[in-house]
Formats: sequence, C-alpha cells, structure tokens
Amino acid sequence: MYRVLIADDELIERKVLYKTLTRELGDQCTIWQAANGREALELFDEHDIQIAVLDIEMPGINGIEAAQEMRRRKSSCSIIFLTAFDDFSYAKKAIGIRVLDYLLKPCKEEELIGVLDEAMRLADKALLEEKGEEVQTIIEPVFKPSAELNPGDGQVRLHKVAEAIRQYMEENYVRDLSMQDVARVMNYSEAYFCKLFKQCFDKNFTTYLTECRVEAAKKLLTEPMVNVKEIGEAVGYNDSNYFAKVFKRVTGISPTEYRMSIFNRK
Repeated sequence: MYRVLIADDELIERKVLYKTLTRELGDQCTIWQAANGREALELFDEHDIQIAVLDIEMPGINGIEAAQEMRRRKSSCSIIFLTAFDDFSYAKKAIGIRVLDYLLKPCKEEELIGVLDEAMRLADKALLEEKGEEVQTIIEPVFKPSAELNPGDGQVRLHKVAEAIRQYMEENYVRDLSMQDVARVMNYSEAYFCKLFKQCFDKNFTTYLTECRVEAAKKLLTEPMVNVKEIGEAVGYNDSNYFAKVFKRVTGISPTEYRMSIFNRK
C-alpha cells in the first residue's frame, strides 16, 4: 500500500479530496489527513509518507515551508501542490522544491488521479533504487528549440513553442521524462516552463505525457502479433498491470478490450 498524506486547512475541501482519493485509489493507498503544515510534518515522519498532496495557504507552517522540510527529510517523496493561488512566485518556489506537479483548484478529478498514478510509479522506482536494483533513465539533451522561437511574442510565438514541446515529447515519451528534464533540454527555467506548458496545452505536464503514451499504445494495439506487455514497455511502462490501469483510466476500457473493439469493427 502506498502511503499518502493530504494537508488542507479547509475542512470541507480536505474531506472531499479524501473521499475522492479513497474512492479511486483506496485499494492501493493508505491516506492520512492534516489540517496544517505542522500536523502534516508530524504525520510525514510517523508514517514514512511517500506521496504528499499539500495546500499552500495554511496557518502556522504553510505548504511551501512544509514541502521544503519534507524534501529535506526524504528526497524521494513525491510532493504535489493543490492550491487556489495561481501565483508565479509560488510556482517558482514549487519548482525549487522539485514538486511533482502544481495543480490549481478546482482541479479536474482525472487530472489529479493522473498525477497520483505517476507519483505511485515514482514510489515504486524509489523502492527499487533503495534495494539496489538498476532503474534505467535516459535523458539526452540533444534537442534545442530553433532560433525562430526566441524573437517576438504573442500567439504565433506560443504556437511555435507548443509545437516544439509537442515534437520533443512525442519523440521521447518512452523515456522517464519529468517536467524539469524537458525544461532543461529546451533551455527554459523550470518555473517559467511550468507556466508556459499550462498556457500551451491547458493541462499539466503529467497528464499530457500520459496521453502521449496512451495514444502511442492505441496505435500499437492495432498490431495483433504484439502482446500487451510488450506494448506497455514500448510506450514507457515496464509494469504491465500499471500500464493497463493507466490505459483504462484514460480510455475507459482495458488495452485488451480496446484491441478487441478494433478487430470487431473490421
């Protein structure tokens, strides 16, 4: 079971979040609740938390401060900010803490669960690394945005930036990509890239990456001689069960059901 902490000083919002995560992930996670940053840190230590979903504006120790301390105590913890404040200074601090994602309230349920799915995958990866098992991560900073992306501003420039990001991610989705990695290879500061990505695609990085992988899997599922496990590995998921779960969450059906639907139409 994954160990998850949610912290929000608004009781109703915290209860709704707890109910949502319990309904969607209750068979995979044990979830603790905190009303402020101080309680969050106490629970973090007591239960060796792997995933923390934090509001930012909380009394006493706020979410930024709590996250900084969590990162200091446990570098492998996935930290997710869920906040009503669309403030660039907050996003910049969040990137400095190496948060997994920065979500704005009200957040779409599928977007939130998608980020939690990725956090659970990273928890598995951290566990393997602790056991001394090799986890291959390949990031090659070989792509550079063309010079035409630099001058000018407005919608034309934004469109070109979006195309450059889309190109890079479509060529590299199979790798263990993070938002920080892509920002680095495209020569953007991490804080700026976080805001830019949302502008370009109207969704967060994790959701977009998952959708790239699922779309690629759909194409491979049209090949009857390739099994589902191989397809999962080909699009970046080494665990076939995890791949099936993500695929079903995005499409509403399992990879096998999707393949059957394709051949039934022929």
